[in-house]
Amino acid sequence: MDFDGRVTVAVEAPQHAALGTLLDYASEQPLAPGTMVRVPLGRREVPGIVWHRDAAAPATEAQLRPLAEVLAALPPLAAPWRRLVDFAAAYYQRAVGEMALAVLPPQLRRLDPAQLGRRVAKLQRLPPPAGSANVARPALTGEQAAALEAVAASAQPTLLHGVTGSGKTEVYLRAAEAALAAGRQALVLVPEINLTPQLEARFAERFPDRCLVSLHSGLTPAQRLRHWLLAHLGTADLVLGTRLAVFASLPRLGLIVVDEEHDPSFKQQEGARYSARDLAVWRAVDAGVPVLLGSATPSLETWQRVQEGRYRRLALDQRIGGGAMPRVRLFDMGQLPREKGRDAPALAPPLLAAIGARIERGEQSLLLLNRRGYAPVLQCGACGWKSGCPHCSAWRVFHKADRTLRCHHCGFTERVPRACPDCGNLDIAPIGRGTEKLQEQLAALLPGARVARIDADSTRGVGMLESQLAQVHAGEVDVLVGTQMVAKGHDFRGITLVAAVNPDAALFASDFRAPERLFALLMQAAGRAGRSAQQAARSEMWIQTWHPRHALYAALQRHDFAAFAASQLAERRAAGLPPFTHLALLRAEAKTADVASAFLHDAAALAEDQSGLAVYPPVPPTVQRVADVERMQMLLESPSRAHLQRFLAGWLPALQPLRARHKGLLRWAVDVDPLAI
Repeated sequence: MDFDGRVTVAVEAPQHAALGTLLDYASEQPLAPGTMVRVPLGRREVPGIVWHRDAAAPATEAQLRPLAEVLAALPPLAAPWRRLVDFAAAYYQRAVGEMALAVLPPQLRRLDPAQLGRRVAKLQRLPPPAGSANVARPALTGEQAAALEAVAASAQPTLLHGVTGSGKTEVYLRAAEAALAAGRQALVLVPEINLTPQLEARFAERFPDRCLVSLHSGLTPAQRLRHWLLAHLGTADLVLGTRLAVFASLPRLGLIVVDEEHDPSFKQQEGARYSARDLAVWRAVDAGVPVLLGSATPSLETWQRVQEGRYRRLALDQRIGGGAMPRVRLFDMGQLPREKGRDAPALAPPLLAAIGARIERGEQSLLLLNRRGYAPVLQCGACGWKSGCPHCSAWRVFHKADRTLRCHHCGFTERVPRACPDCGNLDIAPIGRGTEKLQEQLAALLPGARVARIDADSTRGVGMLESQLAQVHAGEVDVLVGTQMVAKGHDFRGITLVAAVNPDAALFASDFRAPERLFALLMQAAGRAGRSAQQAARSEMWIQTWHPRHALYAALQRHDFAAFAASQLAERRAAGLPPFTHLALLRAEAKTADVASAFLHDAAALAEDQSGLAVYPPVPPTVQRVADVERMQMLLESPSRAHLQRFLAGWLPALQPLRARHKGLLRWAVDVDPLAI
């Protein structure tokens, strides 16, 4: 097609503006799609990306504004990357420009052409990493060898369903080795930052002669830009990262791995609420490369796709080195004598004795309590005052170490009052138990024991998590107390006992995914014990529960994920819940709940008389008010994913004019495939 003096550019237009995000600009020369530019938008200059033009779009008659700058030193973002962005923007109902610019390193959007040119030239001159390619590799088990052979034979999405300690990481390493040998790049996604360093160390040890970079929010802006550029230029052979890394520009992509694919952290919860796991599968299929989804407890969506034949399942049922999954013991907390007005004991006497026996033998124990802080709430015994957050509909958590009350939703923090703010009573007491309190109680119950705690509070400083994990690995800790941070991905060779202190809360939660998450968490926690043949016979997992006959715990005792998944999927099918139906949430935030609710009611009126679509009345989320902002949400449901997508594409643009009619409405957004409803 002859060049007509214009290029189409994806820009990040102001939120809720009626302006589209694919705009035409005048250019003196044709530019390849994917070229980074800077363009005038209103009175500002903003970054943009030259995008492919819709052939059906009419030519612009108006006078076009010229491009401000062209970042010619940066190779264009390739067509597969632009297809990924196009798909993600369409599926998650966001503007293309918003999606495209949001997933690039912020510094890339601020550099001028000269600065960018110098950086690109410097990276292109980097020598290859020093190291030897002759690295010893462990022998593969029969299961691992069969899995690798199956991965090499087909590009179908593959679930690597392996118990903890079964050698999934070695399969990832060998699959990456095959991709690198073919001159391709490998992308490895992990759910959380704290799992990145240890996996990065494994890959760096195996591939010392290859360029490896990480991409996650823990990097400085300069590090993130450098790592992204190395991937985009094709210099980096291996890219490890959290969910944002699914958008890494990789010109030689040959493999995608999603470790712990079931983890909810792969779903973005702000802005464009995308699922990195689902986009990884789409990207791999689009590129015709293998994608490995690894988990001991797959998400029910992934498991159902296996049952339907859309994904293939490769099983790793045996632990490496002769290890075995620990015996699961349920302790009925209802058997313990109760004193009126007092909490149940932190640990049942038999569990405490089992931990003591481990300490005497020089073994380690892990106690899981998924609640940080000292206590969830402070309460006045005289008037009933509780430590609520003045800005959120939630309690402020008591942190004893610094004597503060801290809201874990908005961050509002105050010193603990000397007396009840309402009645002046001096007797205000903590109710419930968090990891900080459990650590204190264990120190008193086990004199001389070395008790450590790992949670979001104890690892705030740079390097603190790595330091504390090193102490555990070195045997300098007898009992480790932690949240879900320590329940997955860690190879603790000295742990022979794992205990879930108070897991029951999720059994009867309103969130339909709560049992699935609890089962996954407990299975992952159990996997920290019995990881060597020497320990396997005496490794145990204890569960303190008030409901020892619950079906979830029965399946856990047998380490029977298949039975648990079958029962959960049967319940979901009967109730019309995912993966058998498809959901979207329209969320609204305002200064008052009435304004947010009124907006949603008006939005619902625009969705009336839609066959194949259910629109439910607006309701508040579990935590309605956060940072003085009231939140409401409305659920949309359809048995057809395609029908829901078509409806959303036509309905959401009609909501833009509604905003002006509701003074005080702060923002609204749609969440496709929400994790919680």
